[in-house]
Amino acid sequence: MRTVERIAEVRAAVGAARAEGKRIAFVPTMGFLHEGHLTLVDEARRRAAFVVMSIFVNPLQFAPTEDLASYPRDRDGDAAKASARGVDLLFMPDAKEMYPREMRAEVIPCALHRRWEGEVRPGHFAGVLTVVAKLLNIVQPDVAVFGQKDVQQATLVRAMVDDLAIPTEIVVAPTTREPDVLAMSSLNSYLSDAERGRALALSRALFAMRDAFDRGERRADALLTAGRRVLDGEPSVRIDYLALANGTSLEPVETAEPGTVAMIAARVGRTRLIDNLVLGA
Repeated sequence: MRTVERIAEVRAAVGAARAEGKRIAFVPTMGFLHEGHLTLVDEARRRAAFVVMSIFVNPLQFAPTEDLASYPRDRDGDAAKASARGVDLLFMPDAKEMYPREMRAEVIPCALHRRWEGEVRPGHFAGVLTVVAKLLNIVQPDVAVFGQKDVQQATLVRAMVDDLAIPTEIVVAPTTREPDVLAMSSLNSYLSDAERGRALALSRALFAMRDAFDRGERRADALLTAGRRVLDGEPSVRIDYLALANGTSLEPVETAEPGTVAMIAARVGRTRLIDNLVLGA
C-alpha cells in the first residue's frame, strides 16, 4: 500500500493505475477504522482492481457545538488496518491540503436533508456533500462504496451524483454489527461498559420493528410503538428520533412496505449514535 498526503499524488497514482486498464474503487472515511469500514474495502475490492481509501476528519461537517478536536483518530493503526485489508492507495490529507483557502463554493442539499439528521445537525450535510464532491473529483473513481448505517448520507450522496452527472457508481454496503448487534461505529469507543449495554436498546428497537413487520404489521404507528416499548426500558437513552421513512425520499410513511427504512438516533451518555434497518430486506 502506498500512503500519500497530497492531491497531486492521488491523481498521479490513480492515473497510472487507469493507464494499466484498472478499474478504480474508492472508500471515503473519517478514520478510526473498524470492521465496518474494512467490509467496505472488501466490497470495493470485489468491484475494482485498484482500491483507494481516504481518511480525513472533515471540519466542514462539524457544527460549532460539536467537538472536532475530540473526534477519535489513530493514524498509524488505520494505515496498518487498511494495508492488511488490501487498500492500494491511502490518501491522508490534512485540512490545509483539502481547504487551502476559505471556501468560495459548497454543495447545498435540497429537500432530502431537511428531516432527521439534517434537522438535528443543521449544516451537516452541506459539509458532507462538499467534501464528498471534492474527493470524487480528486479520485475520479469508477465506483465509490458507502455504508448503510449512514443511510441519509448515502441517499444524499447518491442524489448528488445523479443530479450533478458525476460519473461514479455509488454502492451502499450493509451495516456491519458487533456480535451483540450494536452497529459498528467509531463513536462506540466513547461508550463506557454500562453505556454500551444501554446502547443496545437502539438496535433492539429496530429489530422489534422488523419482527413486527415480518409478522405482517404494516401500520407505521404500530411498528413505531413496538420500537418505543423497547426504548422505554432504557429511559436514560435520549431519543432524537425514531422513524419509518420511504427508502428513496426518506419522507415519513404511514404504511410500511418492503424497502421502508426504520431509523433511530439517540444519545447514550455524551455519545450520539445512529442506526437503521431496511424492512423486508
